[in-house]
Amino acid sequence: MSFLNHLEELRWHLVRSTFVIFIIAIAVFVFSEVIYEDFLLAHLNEDFPTYRWMCNVAKSIGFESDFCNITFTKNLQSLAPTGQLMNLVWTSIILGFIVAFPYVLWEMWRFISPGLHKNERKKSRAFIFFASLLFFIGVLFSYYVIAPLSVYFFYNFKITDMIQNQFDFKTHINLITNTLLGVSLMFELPVIIYFLTKIGLVTPEFLKKYRKIALILVLVLSAIITPPDIASQVIVTIPIMILYEISIFISKRVLKREQKNK
Repeated sequence: MSFLNHLEELRWHLVRSTFVIFIIAIAVFVFSEVIYEDFLLAHLNEDFPTYRWMCNVAKSIGFESDFCNITFTKNLQSLAPTGQLMNLVWTSIILGFIVAFPYVLWEMWRFISPGLHKNERKKSRAFIFFASLLFFIGVLFSYYVIAPLSVYFFYNFKITDMIQNQFDFKTHINLITNTLLGVSLMFELPVIIYFLTKIGLVTPEFLKKYRKIALILVLVLSAIITPPDIASQVIVTIPIMILYEISIFISKRVLKREQKNK
């Protein structure tokens, strides 16, 4: 096809992806009360699984833990007339993208696959599964590890008792959704490295040589997508660096296969 025909084809893949995201966003909008109370605001529940687990771990090793006696200020405020509506709209779109992520990948694969050889097309089908798996592992990790620890830290941090924490609900929701989306996308690192190696832009030696720089970049990205506390940044950085080491192994495997096929 010509360049313009390729653009037209890409446009329809993007239109279908956007349509699916929009449909899921509408569902989130319709069931917003349940989703907000049972999902997005669940970290304000003292019985959230992560808090119970941290409490039980502390008890099992004989330590007293604040996770056993958590209290949260639950009267979140909306400070603008359109605050709740606009937050719901953007939150619906973000959650729509997260849920529709495998479909979006599938549409992108459909656009790319005609340009692949038959054997490459067969092998690349697993890409959707592994990319989606990594993405949703990132969702679970951010929801059950990063988000609750961040909420616990900020809701219980005080300079002095003379200052009372009164939070805008948009800040809380943005904390949760940004963490979910940002961490999940960072978990796609092995997939990105796989394709960069396939097209010759990255080698295992390159990844090893710039490991320290990669650590700094991951720390910077962690600081952007997580709350500004060191604990959250470190907790995000550890699994990402593990994935970086896995990416080096993947890059080696890709190069070995390329050399065998020559």
